[in-house]
Amino acid sequence: MSEGARHRRPSPEHHLRAKYEQLTGLDETLRRVQELSARTVILDIEPLVAYWDSSQEVLDQGVASVVPQVAAVPGVQVVCLATNSLRRPSQVPEVEGVRIVWLAGAAKPLRTAAYREFPRPGVVIGDQVTTDGLLASRLGYVFLQYRPPLDHIPPGPWLMDRLGRLIRPLLFTG
Repeated sequence: MSEGARHRRPSPEHHLRAKYEQLTGLDETLRRVQELSARTVILDIEPLVAYWDSSQEVLDQGVASVVPQVAAVPGVQVVCLATNSLRRPSQVPEVEGVRIVWLAGAAKPLRTAAYREFPRPGVVIGDQVTTDGLLASRLGYVFLQYRPPLDHIPPGPWLMDRLGRLIRPLLFTG
């Protein structure tokens, strides 16, 4: 690889600026996806699609509800549901004209190869800066942190949230 190719920055239209925004509702999150003209949307599963440790039925209902809403955003070409757990829905909805991808055991943010061929610009929607936010940063996507009001957060996600609050200013603008 030549010296110039190694240091060449992607063109502005190829990547969204690494940016962070915090949102509390699915409707406002989807409006923001449209405003950003995202072609790829990567979704974390918990708590947007299904609550942590919920049943298979709850996961299936969440997937059946959320995926078509995200796929209906004008301009979206890929909806990728990525989870570090091994959970899988019984069925992933098919949406005409939109590629739907399910990645279980995604190892966010360490593995990025599965996302590299997705069209840009893109957004990652998730609750954790330490996984979803870092993935967005590594991909050059905007991170939309989904933080709905919740009565209870399990200890693991709660601790990850606290760590994420510390590192967020180092990763993102906005």
